[in-house]
Amino acid sequence: MLEINDVFETVNMIANENLDIRTITMGISLLDCCDSDINRACDKVYDKIVRKAENLVKTGEDIEREYGIPIINKRVSVTPISMILAASGGDPLLYAKTLERAVNTIGVNFLGGYSALVQKGFAAGDEALIRSIPEALDITDHICSSVNIGSTKTGINMDAVALMGEIVKQAAEKTAYKDCIGPAKLVVFCNAPEDNPFMAGAFHGAGEPDCVINVGVSGPGVVRSALSKIPDASVTEVAEMVKRTAFKITRVGQLVANEASKRLDVPFGIVDLSLAPTPAVGDSVAHILEEMGLSQCGAAGTTACLALLNDAVKKGGVMASSSVGGLSGAFIPVSEDAGMIDAARSGCLKIEKLEAMTAVCSVGLDMIVIPGDTTPAVISAIIADEAAIGMVNSKTTAVRVIPAIGKNIGDELEFGGLLGSGPVMPVNTADPSKFISRGGKIPAPLQSLKN
Repeated sequence: MLEINDVFETVNMIANENLDIRTITMGISLLDCCDSDINRACDKVYDKIVRKAENLVKTGEDIEREYGIPIINKRVSVTPISMILAASGGDPLLYAKTLERAVNTIGVNFLGGYSALVQKGFAAGDEALIRSIPEALDITDHICSSVNIGSTKTGINMDAVALMGEIVKQAAEKTAYKDCIGPAKLVVFCNAPEDNPFMAGAFHGAGEPDCVINVGVSGPGVVRSALSKIPDASVTEVAEMVKRTAFKITRVGQLVANEASKRLDVPFGIVDLSLAPTPAVGDSVAHILEEMGLSQCGAAGTTACLALLNDAVKKGGVMASSSVGGLSGAFIPVSEDAGMIDAARSGCLKIEKLEAMTAVCSVGLDMIVIPGDTTPAVISAIIADEAAIGMVNSKTTAVRVIPAIGKNIGDELEFGGLLGSGPVMPVNTADPSKFISRGGKIPAPLQSLKN
């Protein structure tokens, strides 16, 4: 039973603390669009996306207006396109163009799923799609791509890791005239979830229903505001406050998810309760950590504060929704978080500290701008390190780094919107190329044997 104080509190969260629904994402299976003729397959893909998602944007806007809850993005995720390409063969860029045409028809912000799952090796269609990613991200504006190169169950595909270092660098070079936006739409995963509603890593897993609604909530500003009211509280009390606040935030997400599911006549999938920051003032995960008592994000103690935050968010959120999934926790994308940007500019936050933080949060090295002359081998090694953290800890980790072509440490890239801006951060340039060129597979850890 809602009490009047709860209503007023939620209104205040929306009006003054940047509470929003970050995304309503419709997942659409394209498995029934497979065809030996790529042109027929593209027609089926376009028709199904438009048919299923034609009312997605309008429904989101109607809910936003009727309930007064901001819904920032309406998005679509689809079956990894490499699976559809396996049946048809041909030029994978035809699928990229088809997906972009569908986005322009239905009016969503982004579509994710120009993806491949190669954690155990390359199947038909995988390598062709991966090699097409740089051009696909150049010729489209709304398509996002992801590649899963490892998992706790399978180990890490080092041949794919080596290839992805090259692909990330090529994507930056292809889009250098657009501030290297290509790699900002490309995620390299270990343990990728099949129901993640957040871009750029969203895709519709093979185990998902034909069509589903997933919702991603946000609210770093709400959590920070709650903590500001207890400046002298113990760490135990801080954790309890975060849990209670996460519960309230997630209830809003559950409401929107149920309403969208009912109106679109599509099953409700999950609420991803991740604290997703933006470059806007008052909407920063870094500032939450500083509210806990750090002078600046990146200082000693940052990893401990983030571990507390991530755990409390999950505990509070899981009680508020009938189905929590996706990533769910706290995101630390550097260019998308005002506090992270400031910490990176000052030198307090470095990539090595971010890597340590990824061991206890929901994602990995996210939206980090690195020097344009960083070699593909170094990029691959960064991916391998992050994947190892995910594999050994049975959690999702990811890498989304942006080589800033023609720029050096201290320069900045400006992406605009939710992608924000970021300073070029230094990386360790010691050469790992012999290790990366070995290929093969890092075996799955002992904890994978759970059958």
